[in-house]
Amino acid sequence: MIAFVALSRAILLGFLRDKSSVFFAIIFPLMFLVLFGGVFSDQTQSKVDLVQVGDVPVFDQLPDGAREAFEETFDVTSSDDLDEAIATVRKGDADVAVEMQDGELVAHYTQTDQVKAAITQGSLQAFVDGSNVAASGAPPPYTLRTERVEDDSLKTIQFVTPGLLGWAVAMSAAFGAAATLQGWRQSKLLRRLQLAPVSTRTVVGARVAVTVTIALVQMAIFLGLGAAAFGLTLTGAWGAAVPLLVVGTLCFMSLGLLAGAVTSTTEGAVNMANFLVLPMAFLSGSFFPLDGAPSWIQNISLLLPLRHLNDGMLDVMVRGEPASAVLAPMAILAAFATVMTLVAARLFRWETT
Repeated sequence: MIAFVALSRAILLGFLRDKSSVFFAIIFPLMFLVLFGGVFSDQTQSKVDLVQVGDVPVFDQLPDGAREAFEETFDVTSSDDLDEAIATVRKGDADVAVEMQDGELVAHYTQTDQVKAAITQGSLQAFVDGSNVAASGAPPPYTLRTERVEDDSLKTIQFVTPGLLGWAVAMSAAFGAAATLQGWRQSKLLRRLQLAPVSTRTVVGARVAVTVTIALVQMAIFLGLGAAAFGLTLTGAWGAAVPLLVVGTLCFMSLGLLAGAVTSTTEGAVNMANFLVLPMAFLSGSFFPLDGAPSWIQNISLLLPLRHLNDGMLDVMVRGEPASAVLAPMAILAAFATVMTLVAARLFRWETT
């Protein structure tokens, strides 16, 4: 135990004295949290920019409830020049220009943003139907009530924080393990430790303990800053993310060990770890959701451990899932860590060849 504590203290002090390690493990990921938090903290629903050309009785005949919904959906400006209005839409300064022709509502829209174009057409059709019902005096046979599945206080930062935290932990664990292994190898410290009266299990345990401690500190800083500065609110089972984060840290440590085992310099080990983690962050939803990605990319992402770490933390931190939701991701991460550790051990060399 004395040797374990001494080694852990030495490794931790070495980490704290290395300014670049502290920067890339703590400060650099926090810069992304502040950036995304600042961008999304006051985000509101984007309206459709609509140019109304002349009188449009359809909009005037909307019933009260539909009128309120119309104003929430469209940001309306008026114009008397149809050509000018269409030119405005074509340039991208508006989404749609509408006019009335012989009782027909004509919408001139841009398809630059196909998603908004579909929303525009569907919304206009719904409001035209509502005006027709109001004009006929017949009550509609069916009505619609919409309810959000999330709490009204839910903000975009809720979804951003788990992904950025997963990327930060993955980067710190992988880089730390890769740089440590190569640094110890090049300085001949590995050989000294092999000859010292300290078991390999104690050395590995100290390195793991320090890395897990850093990951937990990262989590505390991320959640604390998110709550204090950007209104982050977590669900009741968020504590289950702690053991998930610990297993995820071990998983990405194994990737770092693999990078350190197959390279011959510290720079090469760090670069390889970066090569493994950075593309994985983009393909695992750390920076943006994968809902709009092609199905083949989503299928590939399911093979990546960071995707399961991110999804597990989202489930218990944001989506309101019970603590048991982290069991499957933890099992996948543990299996991945086991395989990568065995491969790294097979390729490990005490000295650079």
